[in-house]
Amino acid sequence: MEAITEGVNNLNVSDASSNKRNRIQVSNTKKPLFFYVNLAKRYMQQYNEVELSALGMAIATVVTIAEILKNNGLAVEKRIATSTVDMRDESGGRPVQKAKIEILLGKTENFDELMATAAAEREVADAEEQS
Repeated sequence: MEAITEGVNNLNVSDASSNKRNRIQVSNTKKPLFFYVNLAKRYMQQYNEVELSALGMAIATVVTIAEILKNNGLAVEKRIATSTVDMRDESGGRPVQKAKIEILLGKTENFDELMATAAAEREVADAEEQS
């Protein structure tokens, strides 16, 4: 029994997804688009980069999020990877291949300045609403 306990204590599980704290797996049905845009901004503030990931029909949503961030001067593309993933269909029957995309975005040089400006504008707007 002690050998089992020691083995479990020394076990090092290296799951690729657990190492990616800055990964956002995007769905096109669960959350609105700007939820993901704002989450990506927050992740870039924390980690200096964010990885957007999606399968199938959500790929268009990921591309849109990346383009919004790039067009607003907040992000630059570092890497784009595409692949296919084997999955089972809803009934658990035959395997189906789904397209997958991963887009790694990094902060632009003026990211922090743009975010500070946006925060200041929000504070002014909030103050005007309350008065």
